[in-house]
Amino acid sequence: MSFVEVPGVRLHVQRLVPAGGAVPGAPVVVLVHGLLSDNLAGFHRGLAGPLSAAGADVVLYDQRGHGRSTRPPTGYRLPDLVADLVALLAGLGLDRPVHLVGNSFGGLVALHTTLRHPGLVAGLVLLDAQETPEDDARWIEVMRNDATVAALAHEYHRPAGQYHRAYGRARRRDARLQQTIGELLNATSLLDDLWDLAPVSAAALRGVRCPVLAVYGEHSEHLPAGRFLARHLPDCTLTVLAGLTHTILLEGSPAIRSVLLPWLAARTGPAA
Repeated sequence: MSFVEVPGVRLHVQRLVPAGGAVPGAPVVVLVHGLLSDNLAGFHRGLAGPLSAAGADVVLYDQRGHGRSTRPPTGYRLPDLVADLVALLAGLGLDRPVHLVGNSFGGLVALHTTLRHPGLVAGLVLLDAQETPEDDARWIEVMRNDATVAALAHEYHRPAGQYHRAYGRARRRDARLQQTIGELLNATSLLDDLWDLAPVSAAALRGVRCPVLAVYGEHSEHLPAGRFLARHLPDCTLTVLAGLTHTILLEGSPAIRSVLLPWLAARTGPAA
């Protein structure tokens, strides 16, 4: 277990180097997890190991407030999360462009990092990223409302305690997760910071120069966002996974691997 100190927070980081050591020129792939109910462990189910076995230098980290990273009371706006990622890359001494893989809200962090710091990103993979067309901000409103309802539920029903009382040691991990969610919603500025979200414009997307792979579930409510990204990003491959919903990382890791690994190899050469 290792940690990297960035301004205002201590980030928990794991790094998977291919067996036998990293090959010079091998791609560095940074995995960015989603919001609230997610952390770096979500990528261990089916992506981190196969990426490392394929030759990539894989970096996973817990975003601020999540997993084993510290939970400051403020700093959960999208620019703060982007700044954390940029500082993490510097703290790890990564001095060449990396490939960002962002799941759900982590896709927003990865996309905005690409928009603000294009020189740091060699390639971008968006797994059902929660973006929204610039003329339709309904998703942002829905997310704010859902988060508010969840905050009230955690404040008054205490699901972490219910898990612990009902299941004891057998569901301790679920209880810890529920406690983390409750603390994020009710003991930090995260809810207020969500009000700073705004759609990315088509003009901004047209300025992205790195290749992008967008993978969405056929039945995901965010599929229109994937189509919007594919229309306006200059070099974007959109893949729709049949039968899957927003939780494609949980439901469809084999399908994601079958798309992601060839896409990465085609853009990084024999090192991967």
